[in-house]
Amino acid sequence: MAEKFNFFVMPKKVKTPPKQTKSSPKANAPRAQKEEYGAKQITVLEGLEAVRRRPGMYIGSTGPEGLHHLVWEVVDNSIDEAMAGHCTEIQVRLLPGNRVSVSDNGRGIPVEIHKQTKKSALETVLTILHAGGKFGEGGYKVSGGLHGVGVSVVNALSKNLRAEVKRDGKLWAQEYAKGKPLGKAKPIGTARGTGTTIIFDPDPEIFTTTEFDLQTILTHLRQQAYLTKGVKIFIFDERKAEKGKKSSQPTYAFYFEDGVASYVGFLNHHKEVKQENVFYVQKDSAGIGVEVAVQYTADFKETVFAFCNNIFNPEGGSHLVGFRTALTRVLNNYARAKGYLKEKDENLTGEDVREGLTAVVSVKVKDPQFEGQTKAKLGNPEVRPAVDTIFSEALTTFLEEHPRDAEGIIEKSILASRARNAARIARETILRKGVLEGLTLPGKLSDCAEREPEKTELYIVEGDSAGGSAKQGRDRDFQAILPLRGKILNVERARLDKMLANNEIKSLIIAMGTNIGEQFDITGLRYGKIIIMTDADVDGAHIRTLLLTLFYRYFPELITTGHIYVAQPPLYKIQSGKDARYVYSDEEKDKTIAEMQKSKGKIVENKKIKKPEGVEGEISEETAEGEETTTVAGIGIQRYKGLGEMNPEQLWETTMDPANRMMKQITVPDAAAADETFSVLMGDEVEPRKRFIQTHAKTVKNLDI
Repeated sequence: MAEKFNFFVMPKKVKTPPKQTKSSPKANAPRAQKEEYGAKQITVLEGLEAVRRRPGMYIGSTGPEGLHHLVWEVVDNSIDEAMAGHCTEIQVRLLPGNRVSVSDNGRGIPVEIHKQTKKSALETVLTILHAGGKFGEGGYKVSGGLHGVGVSVVNALSKNLRAEVKRDGKLWAQEYAKGKPLGKAKPIGTARGTGTTIIFDPDPEIFTTTEFDLQTILTHLRQQAYLTKGVKIFIFDERKAEKGKKSSQPTYAFYFEDGVASYVGFLNHHKEVKQENVFYVQKDSAGIGVEVAVQYTADFKETVFAFCNNIFNPEGGSHLVGFRTALTRVLNNYARAKGYLKEKDENLTGEDVREGLTAVVSVKVKDPQFEGQTKAKLGNPEVRPAVDTIFSEALTTFLEEHPRDAEGIIEKSILASRARNAARIARETILRKGVLEGLTLPGKLSDCAEREPEKTELYIVEGDSAGGSAKQGRDRDFQAILPLRGKILNVERARLDKMLANNEIKSLIIAMGTNIGEQFDITGLRYGKIIIMTDADVDGAHIRTLLLTLFYRYFPELITTGHIYVAQPPLYKIQSGKDARYVYSDEEKDKTIAEMQKSKGKIVENKKIKKPEGVEGEISEETAEGEETTTVAGIGIQRYKGLGEMNPEQLWETTMDPANRMMKQITVPDAAAADETFSVLMGDEVEPRKRFIQTHAKTVKNLDI
């Protein structure tokens, strides 16, 4: 069954407000009179009202990411039961009406009266923040949802929620509306076994969309199954099923006995491997569970994912430091002991031994300390020696027992060391310190006057023609233009030394000011927004993909910190009298014409007749050089074929003016899917790319051939 890959999530189009000037009305507005500030101005929100008032504080956003976060919170409770050894099966059902059901065969949420709240434990967990078995002793040794707000937040943000619990031979149930109980928890029948079912439908008053994406759910649940070996996760998509009818066969099922070793195999299934046997170890040390899997490939970049209690830590932390320290030490010791490194040779560096590395490092910690609300980095100092000791001992044994695999790993690392030295020489030649300070910026760069990075923008433009229009149309105060000639090097297939010999990439690196590789420093970034602006055709899409590959592989921090954008030039200009609108798709064009046109007509484009809905009648046609222009009953339709065909005023008005433009910000919420997709589409292997194209060709919209 085919799966689609959404390796870039591009949130809703960003409309950037214009810069504030001294002469603007807002700047000259009179100061408001001093208002009274006393006890009566202090608002106290009862129960879950605070969650409904400020949902973004608890789930990040009210868009698609926040919507799916509801599912993750409920599933996390079931995963916690599985990590504690009490749950072996989880079922997630997508139901008609955008409802979701999550069931497990764990112990079931307790239903007896809680001494402190005087409510059932079930109602306490569902209505009170920071209530659950993850605080204090006796609930869970390790847990993912550590803030204890999970299921209560889901309850608060759901139009309706129903909880069913199987305990002590009885089936208990309780229903809620917008977080408020509609009655007490009570038994409604008998039941065999134990477990919990939560059925909820997100409140459309809270969320911008309530439609769940199956691929997003599959990606997350697959990862959880890898990280919790032995648990079975079944996904049922019943959104088109008859009301009340359940599917007996799951749409998807995940079960991995080998845990993160299976995860590494999945990450590498489109790559050429240098190590036949996947290294794997799982062991406890001083109450810390450590699970690590490693396999080397022919890639030039590393792919390492670090987790604590099944929570992804994109910035790593103490567990990743322990892993990397042990990896470098053990491989150097082995290389010297076996004669791969002579006495005169330098030791392999961390960068050398990580080239082509695919690894998953997962730890289970009773009281994890994360840096920041996003849990991006693990801070527990005791985790580092635990990972170091367990991994180094197991890897040493693995290398001795698998000499062919060891030989492939060491040879790969030594080759990386030689390439690193060549790249260092190239980098020192090309990227001198003075260059990065702006003394020798690329000649093709049209810089801006502003020097504060957070106020500046760099447009990477395709070709000299579009570059010329962009240079003339821009705001020179804060917008810089860097035109690129042709298609840049595909960095998926190139080492750093080859990249630095490419003039276009070299110019971009110097213009950005961050340097690259070991010398990368985001504090040197000269522009707050780096905007890719290419034509809306196949060549433009290819150039965007090449640039995104460059940023993802060599400047990932620019993506994770929100600096990379894609400009959205319009496809058409629709004008009726003084009413002129720019539209970005054929669907939007047809809708705009239907809105504008009161009398009915027929549209002519490229000598072909196209009938948008509700449009019939007589037409007249005009053609302007370099553009398609059609006049339909007083409505002018101008088709833009490329950025170079827009005059500077049009390019500014439609694509570069912060008051009007639309941009997409690049994010990578699922790094594993992104890594796989880049490997498939940009790597050396032809067959996986062919299969990908064959699988997804029919889903492509607006294909320009």
